[in-house]
Amino acid sequence: MVDKDSLKAYGDRLQTRIVELEQQIYQLAGEEFNINSPKQLGVILFEKLEMPNAKKTKSGYSPAADILDKLAGDHEIVRYILEYRQLTKLKSTYADGLANYIGEDKRIHGKFNQTITATGRISSTEPNLQNIPIRMELGREIRKVFIPKEGCVLIDADYSQIELRILAHLSADKKLIEAYNSEQDIHRITASQVFHTPVEEVTKQQRSNAKAVNFGIIYGISSFGLSQDLSISKKEANEYIKKYFETYPAIKAFIDGLVESAKEKGYSVTEFNRRRPIPELKSSNFMQRSFGERIAMNAPIQGTAADIIKIAMIKVNRALKEANLKSKLILQVHDELLIETYLDEVDQVKKILEDNMLNAVKLRVPLEIDMNVGNSWFEAH
Repeated sequence: MVDKDSLKAYGDRLQTRIVELEQQIYQLAGEEFNINSPKQLGVILFEKLEMPNAKKTKSGYSPAADILDKLAGDHEIVRYILEYRQLTKLKSTYADGLANYIGEDKRIHGKFNQTITATGRISSTEPNLQNIPIRMELGREIRKVFIPKEGCVLIDADYSQIELRILAHLSADKKLIEAYNSEQDIHRITASQVFHTPVEEVTKQQRSNAKAVNFGIIYGISSFGLSQDLSISKKEANEYIKKYFETYPAIKAFIDGLVESAKEKGYSVTEFNRRRPIPELKSSNFMQRSFGERIAMNAPIQGTAADIIKIAMIKVNRALKEANLKSKLILQVHDELLIETYLDEVDQVKKILEDNMLNAVKLRVPLEIDMNVGNSWFEAH
């Protein structure tokens, strides 16, 4: 259910900030121009303001996001341009876009597709309710317009670090399993072992870097990719990855095994035997083959996570019906379930979510969820 007035007010707030940003950008550029035109923007940044990293193509300079990200630290105008791009996308896609989908019952009835994604995740279209922004503060605020009907609250439950837990289970790495079973902070433990620092002395930065390595490994990150993510040299990134695999030796063997197996069979397999063909592994193009290898590393993990949330959804839905509750499962966002819950059913729904999500499957490590209740999706998430 959507609060139309709040959505309109949100759009107006975005518009006010967009106009402010336009004026700041024009002032720093010394002239007015079309900020949405890559050609005009390229001329301003790389010719008039003589910024480095210029990439010239046939049609002019390329002010692509990755180039602008590199320049943002040193140039105020670039920071404004990046914010302007984010906010104009928020406005067109969400503030204006969502309004078109609100039905007479004040609800958005999205479409959910079972068989579109290669990973096995459910996808969402018309509109896409699964990529509502989460990273930037103003983006997150769009969730305030999603509300429960009168007499209800929203309960949001999402799996905590499910892919890393699946990695621990599938690789059977003793150290990773032990860390999860003793309920330790996995990123802090990894930081302690990779940087040879006592757990209690791990800095915020070290934990953050270890987190990037932990999640990067799942996605088959290269030393180049990690160096970009953490703004460190490729040599340092290489060292991090090397130390990581020394810390968790079974993971290296497991990941190498996934690639070998996929090369042999032509597909990867999730824990529940769902296959994903990977024809890229047979490509004569090196880039395509490398991409195939990254898929082979990630598909069994992400695919297993997709299987688990579907199993959990079926169990939760069944339990709600068996208990004759009026509360309904209204949205799934990858690792997260959202239930519109009647006030007199809150405790029962919480218990149903906990029982069925935590026991959806049995792994070598416990599954964990974060659960919140709120009067909007923003409050519940």
